[in-house]
Amino acid sequence: MALAVEESLRIVAQEKEWEIIALEVMPDHIHLFVSAPPKYAPAEIVKAFKGWSARRVLMAFPNLAQKTGRGTLWAPSYYVGTAGNVSAETIRHYIEECQDH
Repeated sequence: MALAVEESLRIVAQEKEWEIIALEVMPDHIHLFVSAPPKYAPAEIVKAFKGWSARRVLMAFPNLAQKTGRGTLWAPSYYVGTAGNVSAETIRHYIEECQDH
């Protein structure tokens, strides 16, 4: 299922012409480092990733919505940070380090 989630996120990025710099699908959350033009608000980017990927993943795994207990795939919350005070390499390194745990 992690591969299906990753593939769906990459499709969204490709369709929107956003760049995924780093991506890690964890059992209970996802780290996603994205470069997008400033015309897109962070909330709009999150909405696109969550909405489009949820539709694709739930079509591939229809029983998944029942397992979450909410009838949806993603929780409504999210965290957004900017790379203004740290380098892109630092963020990429953090995400890659999470893959080993």
